[in-house]
Amino acid sequence: MTIELTMLAYSVALLLGLIALQATVGVLSQGLIPMAGARDQLPPPKPFQARTKRVVDNHREGLTLFAPLVLIAAAAHIHTGATALGAEMFFFARLAHAGLYLVGAPLVRPLAWAVGIAGTVMILAAVIGA
Repeated sequence: MTIELTMLAYSVALLLGLIALQATVGVLSQGLIPMAGARDQLPPPKPFQARTKRVVDNHREGLTLFAPLVLIAAAAHIHTGATALGAEMFFFARLAHAGLYLVGAPLVRPLAWAVGIAGTVMILAAVIGA
């Protein structure tokens, strides 16, 4: 398996871990019964609970760009140093971004996000032949 596909698998595993964290924090914040219901009458989320939702949403958004590009590259047999580096940049930046987001680190978090986007753009450039 290529580095790009491995980083995609790791990125999906990261999303699963973040979803599990979000669910756990939701149950601890709101209670099991309310979270197991329709959730129509839940009070506003506590700050950390809201942050876990935002980090999941943000990572999911990043994956919607990254995953198709990695799969297109794999199908087209495009595997270069730039695509491998781009995939590694995406995953490790997203891992750092998630940690920074969860601890509420200001200013540095957007830098991690930008590195992830740069990695995605590197793969896009290879796929479109730029």
